[in-house]
Amino acid sequence: MVPPCFDIAGWNRYVLHMTTQLKLKRQRKKRLEQGHPWVYASEIDTVSGGEPAPGDVVEIVNHQGAFLAKGYANPKSQIYARVLTYRADESIDTAWAVRRLQAALAYRERLLPDTRFCRLVYGEADFLPGLIIDRYGDVLVAQILSYGMERLKPVLRSAIEEVFRPLGVYLRNDVSVRRLEGLEEHTGLWWGEVPRLAQIEEHGLTFLADLYEGQKTGYFYDQRDNRAAIAPFVPNAEVLDCFCHTGGFAVHAAHYGAKRVTGVDISGSALEVARRNAEMNGLADKIDFQEANAFDFLRDADRDGRLFDVVMLDPPAFAKSKRALEGAIRGYKEINLRGVRMVKDGGYLVTASCSFHMLPDLFQATVLDAATDAHKILRLVHFSGAAKDHPEIAGVEEGHYLKYAIYEVQSRK
Repeated sequence: MVPPCFDIAGWNRYVLHMTTQLKLKRQRKKRLEQGHPWVYASEIDTVSGGEPAPGDVVEIVNHQGAFLAKGYANPKSQIYARVLTYRADESIDTAWAVRRLQAALAYRERLLPDTRFCRLVYGEADFLPGLIIDRYGDVLVAQILSYGMERLKPVLRSAIEEVFRPLGVYLRNDVSVRRLEGLEEHTGLWWGEVPRLAQIEEHGLTFLADLYEGQKTGYFYDQRDNRAAIAPFVPNAEVLDCFCHTGGFAVHAAHYGAKRVTGVDISGSALEVARRNAEMNGLADKIDFQEANAFDFLRDADRDGRLFDVVMLDPPAFAKSKRALEGAIRGYKEINLRGVRMVKDGGYLVTASCSFHMLPDLFQATVLDAATDAHKILRLVHFSGAAKDHPEIAGVEEGHYLKYAIYEVQSRK
């Protein structure tokens, strides 16, 4: 389904005639007042002014009619509305989008030493629900995840050009959540010129990111700080990096002094980029990349009694829905059981989960369960989430998706 197309003038005329109002139920959790930007259909008492079309801007009020927010609606989605502003006098137009993008950029310029390579816009956390923008030097990669943001594309394009002035923007709208919004998945150039491989810098290292076909938008900026966190644990170490993708952790481990690194991933194309990343940083002789299913590799290596000083596990999301959680728990336990058994006494297990439904306490309990079965004692020495360019709004549990832990491993035998 393709949303109706507006130019900027058409969008502004449309917003001026916004009339739909959503009145929320009296008996509901006050999530919206706490900063949660979503309104579920089950929270709505009445809709006045006619049922909105997908992407229409609506006004949201409480049961007494007091203004709470403006947002865009999608009656065909479980998330009926997403908040765009908490100000009654703020129009949803190009000026609004410019202010939002300027604020997002200012936040990152305050906290990051280099904003040429980072996540510039993180959806709801930057008050732009359904929009992701990552910067790769002079070009951007964007994901538009909701119907409302798809309707806002002309406004967004004008604001992006004004604030970020990129040479080009590539769309990575190949995400299944778009289908839940009634949108098709697709990729392609939005405007300008964008190369398939972009070169980025991180912690004094250089990496290539595949912007066209790499996972997510091409590089995992959310693990930036976590890649640096391994520095004290890898000097002179034999390191195993499973689910290594394009070698971010593996190359960092070699850079920080690892004696030998084995990187494992099932994707041959990702490993091609990983090998180039190792070569560009003069570390190819210290890293052995192997194309294999990480589950199979861990099982076989565990059976063969292989041991490492450091084992790193950074798998893709095992639980993309609540229904998949039970299977995900089994998956996380299996890889951590294998991994922790392969850590030398006094070595380190570096483990992560990017599944939102795998909540932090559950993730740590699953790792502990695996260690118990392996007759190992774990000492937690580091626990964190996503990097600073992935902020979280308090009260929005969905934003706390990444869990990252470093454990010292001791044997009970």
